[in-house]
Amino acid sequence: MKIKNILVSQPQPPDLEKSPYGELSAKFNVNIVFEKFIKVEGVTAQDFRRAKGSFTDHTAVILTSRHAVDHFFRMAKELRFDIPDSMKYFCISESIAYYLQKYVQYRKRKIFYGKQNFPDLVEVILKHSEEKFLLPNSDIHKRSMLDLLDNAKINYTNAIIYRTVAADLSHIDLGKFDLIIFFSPAGIKSLQSNFPGFNQNSQLFAAFGSTTASALNEAGFRLDIPAPTQTAPSMTMAIEEYLTEKEKERRRNSRK
Repeated sequence: MKIKNILVSQPQPPDLEKSPYGELSAKFNVNIVFEKFIKVEGVTAQDFRRAKGSFTDHTAVILTSRHAVDHFFRMAKELRFDIPDSMKYFCISESIAYYLQKYVQYRKRKIFYGKQNFPDLVEVILKHSEEKFLLPNSDIHKRSMLDLLDNAKINYTNAIIYRTVAADLSHIDLGKFDLIIFFSPAGIKSLQSNFPGFNQNSQLFAAFGSTTASALNEAGFRLDIPAPTQTAPSMTMAIEEYLTEKEKERRRNSRK
């Protein structure tokens, strides 16, 4: 089957033409459509209190994404929690640390950050192990983060203050796409929620990451293009490898 239309279950890159997807589209003459399969919704202050959640008695916050930043300050406002000037912020990356400027004056707060991954951030946190940490989190999160904090004997509270839910995909005609790309188990759940009884048939599915691949398998779908691999560390590189190989096969068959 020749791939002509690809559906990517993520938002479109800001500068599509200069992105790897734009290059992929131009090189192989394929149409690539972007659609968010999931969305983030905030947990209400009432539900947070009902779950016995609290921001009090914490001296530091661990922030792993912009969503975590936004919902931490939203929840603090809804709880009428006055964030103390002494609060310390531990961000997974420098970009998230700078994003804090949306809510706090950067130079007047104690802000620390890692090198883009959670293990690096834990190394920074260990230097401040006397703090009591709050981890604003989603209902869908990596258990490995909590394991790292537990193993390091960090005093922390995992606070579920936002949820990852299925987006409305009723306007999408899945049948027109030859390839659908997934990046998380939540995206696969969204597909099933929006299209109950969906059959993959000849459509190709690509998945980034082992947890996404496992979720596809558990849902009864076929994984055709996995990523990352040794030769393709990114999703676009895996797609390019696949399309290149299929083009070679067509040329070989045409000579017979």
